[in-house]
Amino acid sequence: MIDKKESRLRRARATRARIALQKVNRLTVFRTNLHIYASVISPDGGKVLASASTVEPEVRNQLATKGKGGNAAAAKLIGERIAQKARAAGVEAVAFDRSGFLYHGRVKALAEAAREAGLKF
Repeated sequence: MIDKKESRLRRARATRARIALQKVNRLTVFRTNLHIYASVISPDGGKVLASASTVEPEVRNQLATKGKGGNAAAAKLIGERIAQKARAAGVEAVAFDRSGFLYHGRVKALAEAAREAGLKF
């Protein structure tokens, strides 16, 4: 029987194959119940160019007033941070890899915040 994680990774495979053919940097998102992580990965060799997550100490301090890392507000903050870090690393455009997660809730909040902060999808 296929479990929840396997089916998510199966959904992710098609997207990753399509992005690999485009040969562009990809913005990957991973979420757990407590945290959300985002990375910009280069197409050649899969090197991480920029990353942001709710585990970082600066982010934890900002979230102390607003709550935990497992909500849309935290995802929005990470979206803004990843866009700033990516642009600092010289990345303007990326392909969005939602890692098989539905484009809804926290994943959507992160993507929209990254777009607003100047990252082109």
